[in-house]
Amino acid sequence: MALPALATVDELAAWMQRDRAELPEGAALVLDTASAIVRSEARQRFTRGTTTVALSPRGQVVALPQRPVVSVELVRRGGRVLRPDEYRVWRDHLWLAALGTGPVVVTYTHGYATVPADVRALVLTLAGRVLTNPSDLRQESVGSVNVTYAAETIGASLAPIERDALARYRPRAAVVGLGEGPPW
Repeated sequence: MALPALATVDELAAWMQRDRAELPEGAALVLDTASAIVRSEARQRFTRGTTTVALSPRGQVVALPQRPVVSVELVRRGGRVLRPDEYRVWRDHLWLAALGTGPVVVTYTHGYATVPADVRALVLTLAGRVLTNPSDLRQESVGSVNVTYAAETIGASLAPIERDALARYRPRAAVVGLGEGPPW
């Protein structure tokens, strides 16, 4: 299933301070690609969706990979569907009351109601760079005019500072002390 772009062509036109008609025909494709690059770097979908995953718990805790967690619809372990009183959701973790073995299968809804502004800005910036320098030129000269592009403007990739900005969205490993229960 293809995920929607994290920004619209109208937003891209406004970001680049152009009329929509001035954008090339492939602007939507560039936004889709920029969105895929940002999602890959952050390891997050950002848009609201429902996912079923099989995860290995660490003790009684399962870290759900997509955030933010909106709701948990189903939890199954060892072929048995757990009752809602046998687990608790806390942030992006599922705390299991019942001990068992094997993976936990979780169906849950996650994602933002609207794409976070900083994520949308990164997608628009990356797409704008690709549309501004589609031939990946390092330098071009026309008559007495010379234009030199920064290394970050070459290719559809994120600059280090942009990757750093997405780091806060990446799933984190949980550190759980032995003998600790859920925080409620």
